[in-house]
Amino acid sequence: MKIPSTVVLMRKTEQDFNDPDDKWSGLHNFGNMLLQKMVSLKLISADIIDSNPKNKYGGKVGSEIHLEGWNNRSAYLEDRTIHVYFEWDKDFGTPGAVLVHNPYESEFYLKTITLQDVPGRGPIHFLCNSWVYQNQGSRIFFSTKAYLLRDTPEALRKCREEELRMLRGNGEGKLEEWDRVYDNVVYNDLGRLPVLGGSHEYPYPRRGRTGRPILDPKKKTESKNFKYNMFNIYVLRYEQFSRHKKLKFRDNNWKCLIQAVSPGIEAYLNFISRDEFESFQEINNVYDDGTSNVLDSFTGGFFRAISRKGNFRLPQVIKEDLGAWSRDEEFAREMITGLNPLLIRLPKEHEFPPLSKLDPEFYGNQHSCITKQDIQSNLDGLSVEQALKNKRLFILDHHDSVMPYIRKINKETKTKTYVSRTLLFLRDDNPLKPVAIELGLPNEKGDKFGAVSKVYTPTQDGVEGHIWQLAKAYVAVVDTGHHQLISHWQLSVVHPIYKLLHPHYRDTMAINALAREFLVNADGVIETTFYTGSWNFMEQSLPNDLKKSTIILLFHTLPRNINSLKDLDNLVIEDYPYAWVSDYCSFYYKTDGMVQEDPELQIWWKELREVGHGDKKDEPWWPKMQTREELIESFTIIIWLASAFHAAVNFGQYAYGGYSQNYPTGSRRFMPEKGTPEYTELANNPEKAFLKTITPQLICLQVMTVVETLSQQSSEEVYLGTREDNWTIDEEPLSYFKAFHDRLAEIEDEITSMNEDGKWKNRVGPVKVPYTLLFPSGEVGLPGKGIPNSISI
Repeated sequence: MKIPSTVVLMRKTEQDFNDPDDKWSGLHNFGNMLLQKMVSLKLISADIIDSNPKNKYGGKVGSEIHLEGWNNRSAYLEDRTIHVYFEWDKDFGTPGAVLVHNPYESEFYLKTITLQDVPGRGPIHFLCNSWVYQNQGSRIFFSTKAYLLRDTPEALRKCREEELRMLRGNGEGKLEEWDRVYDNVVYNDLGRLPVLGGSHEYPYPRRGRTGRPILDPKKKTESKNFKYNMFNIYVLRYEQFSRHKKLKFRDNNWKCLIQAVSPGIEAYLNFISRDEFESFQEINNVYDDGTSNVLDSFTGGFFRAISRKGNFRLPQVIKEDLGAWSRDEEFAREMITGLNPLLIRLPKEHEFPPLSKLDPEFYGNQHSCITKQDIQSNLDGLSVEQALKNKRLFILDHHDSVMPYIRKINKETKTKTYVSRTLLFLRDDNPLKPVAIELGLPNEKGDKFGAVSKVYTPTQDGVEGHIWQLAKAYVAVVDTGHHQLISHWQLSVVHPIYKLLHPHYRDTMAINALAREFLVNADGVIETTFYTGSWNFMEQSLPNDLKKSTIILLFHTLPRNINSLKDLDNLVIEDYPYAWVSDYCSFYYKTDGMVQEDPELQIWWKELREVGHGDKKDEPWWPKMQTREELIESFTIIIWLASAFHAAVNFGQYAYGGYSQNYPTGSRRFMPEKGTPEYTELANNPEKAFLKTITPQLICLQVMTVVETLSQQSSEEVYLGTREDNWTIDEEPLSYFKAFHDRLAEIEDEITSMNEDGKWKNRVGPVKVPYTLLFPSGEVGLPGKGIPNSISI
């Protein structure tokens, strides 16, 4: 009998044929049409083994069918659905895979294949979501049934092994666009910056291997691509942005001109004016006032960019009140709602003054010089001991992580900044307030002589009030230098853990490659100084993050006497991925022994630890992956980092960092001392002095461009708790995922309710920006809310 089936291909517009990233060959395809070559498909049985020794796939292979009436040079504005009929009989058994062969030189994107109704088995779905190239031979696509290796039908084992062989590669040669190899290599493509990874000095995770030629044999750095096409980077075609997303990036190309031709613009600016903003009002003028002119409509805003007037959207932090950003309460609130909300923490009761963990043999005395007298008057009548005991005193500590590098930073770059410690107090009426800022530098005599530090306390009057404002700016500068990264590897597409994690990898390799090309490489938009710290996988988990930072405590969704991980589990975990991951993994792994006896999982985990994180492979905190609990916690961490954690630290960048005074990314001179011209300038013109201290005009505009781009969400975003239909046929995992989705919808209502309740003052603050960064669903543009499944921007 013939089984009615559908094949869905991704839409292809005329713009796609003009895409410079693709290599279409109309002549070759026309020749294929003349020869009547067509895309072919064959089913592979999951039940019946073919005894023919020439069959390299294992399972019985069905009759070949073709996509008749379709050719790869046709344009179609919507996804194309093609109706076909597969031949089937009861001796074939259950279709478990399908072979697809593309005779055309140009590739096409295959979304799904669906067998409508196989007798006794119902519909069978194949989620392909992949480019199909001529160079690949016949591609194998599996149905949505998940199998541990031990449960894989014998008829599908050869297919599974062949697919994994293609994905793993052999570690050699340059990878072409049609290759599907997931391999590892150190970060050696950052220009003149040091190679990250593979050394004790610069330990780092690995990136995807490209096989590009070595540019410098001594340093073993990799050659770069021609830079004028922003997408001329090597990323697996299957991990690249969609054409639609690429076009959206290109629509904003005029903004990239600020980077691409920055020397010319800088010379132009210096010729007609100066490289400084003179006042806060000058900065306010760069934001869109809602007007435009005829010239703008033809130039995409280029001349507005050059003139620096009315080009940028108004950041949320100044939408309601132009001056509220400078208030102490807002400065403190942004430590739990801003760019790095998980760094603030509770000090231990005996930890006052704050202590350093730097080796005194090399760094001398690095302990804090903040005294009880410095903060006593700002604790609303409590003693320091009472404030610590009642969990009312908090710290944002950027001392130990920065001190080993601050001398080099201040000496070898234009930056002039400090290490910092900031103490904050939680008031009776719930808002946080800063009570002391300690700024420090290495001793001029040498590192072993310890730190030279000074403590600043809140004041709003006179020159000292301006000094306090600068102290807060120095804290913001070092806070923006904090970066974290998550990396990921590959399992068989039919493995249940692959199905669990796959949505959380979407577009991540592409955005990482673009970041290396334009942001963090030498001479990129942001030439980054990396603060090498102690990265601990297990400390990235949601419970440990919350226990360390107590962000939830500050939002008042947990009691102040929170002490144990169990307390956090009971109150928090069900709101996040843990419960969903636990139910899902427990369905496939009934015992710890099943975890230990899954060779595919064990090999994958071994590679992740020993290759992907080779510089940290011997750390004692690595899970051994021997129990279900280790399995569940490890994958919860990965999902948490890729979704909610990234949303919390990324999508507020423009809301708070799009206004340079609020979150400056650099400082160019030290705190002015009495008797100096800088101190006099601060007294006479505090705005000008402030602006001459933080980032200059051109860099300010560049940073605004970057953070606006990084804060945007695309129309293709897939949010936490959502994924494609028919991603698995297993009913229990589907029911667990629906429960997770429904719980996230409830959380949206709870977040809205708490934001509207005036007693939770840390959720809205003086700038009147409600906290929505962990609101599960988002929207196109700069919504300041939404948790995408993956790090896709």
